[in-house]
Amino acid sequence: MALRLVFMGTPEFAVPTLLEIVGAGHEVAAVYTRAPQPAGRGLAPRPSPVARAAERLGRRILNPKTLREPGAEAAMRAHGASAAVVVAYGLILPKPVLEAFPLGCFNLHASLLPRWRGAAPIHRAVMAGDTETGAMVMRMDEGLDTGPIAMAERVPIGPDATAGELHDELQRRGADLMLRALAALERGTLHLTPQAASGATYANKIEKGETRIDWSRRWQRVHDHCRGLSPDPGAWFDLPGAGRIKVLRTTGGSGNGKPGEVLDDRLTIACGEGAVRLLELQRAGRQPMLAEEFLRGMPVARGSILS
Repeated sequence: MALRLVFMGTPEFAVPTLLEIVGAGHEVAAVYTRAPQPAGRGLAPRPSPVARAAERLGRRILNPKTLREPGAEAAMRAHGASAAVVVAYGLILPKPVLEAFPLGCFNLHASLLPRWRGAAPIHRAVMAGDTETGAMVMRMDEGLDTGPIAMAERVPIGPDATAGELHDELQRRGADLMLRALAALERGTLHLTPQAASGATYANKIEKGETRIDWSRRWQRVHDHCRGLSPDPGAWFDLPGAGRIKVLRTTGGSGNGKPGEVLDDRLTIACGEGAVRLLELQRAGRQPMLAEEFLRGMPVARGSILS
């Protein structure tokens, strides 16, 4: 017996969950996603990844600007769905909408709640140097990622793992986790556990002003900053003659010097304490390249200072 569901999601992270739900035979009555956004050189409106996937699946797509309008609850109830699945949707679900589904609204979140509630849990976990994160399915309430936990799966974060790599791992595991949670919900065996009362942290949206590399920090913090923003939006520095350079991959380096000083011909850069070696970089409008390839086209003199 399959569930009749409403799916709500927007970015690529949500697509595997939608595909798994449909593939398992659940009936998706409607797909809610953010409206097309201007993108590309011509700034033409581009549908979200979830919208493109829903279109291929032949599902009804809805793009409300808000769910706080008086008719939102009635519209939700009209779908006749018993539950909703929410994955990085981007709009607040007010109480009347949450209550429109007899079995509840279930959210897939990419952290071990209550750590990293909010918009950017994957980036923040890597930037903070966490060694572990996970995927969690929770039943939503009115708070920000505060609802009781239905299922969880822990995922280690390697010392050099990037946010992009962790994103791909969590979206795969999260889709499977949601499918298992829905199966338990269907059987009536899904158990909910309140979140811990302590240990909450908040994963605020990444702001442009925090993406520039601060070489005065100790090397581990610089390393975590770079990998936590890789590949997007990307940590960066300015290089005379080349402009803004994104750093996509780093590792620990040897040597000491002034913060930002180039210590050798392999792009080892001094930090406030220790050094990092830049392994993969990207110039604006270019493809990512390894440090050796970058240096062939853009030599960086030993002793120069990166800003």
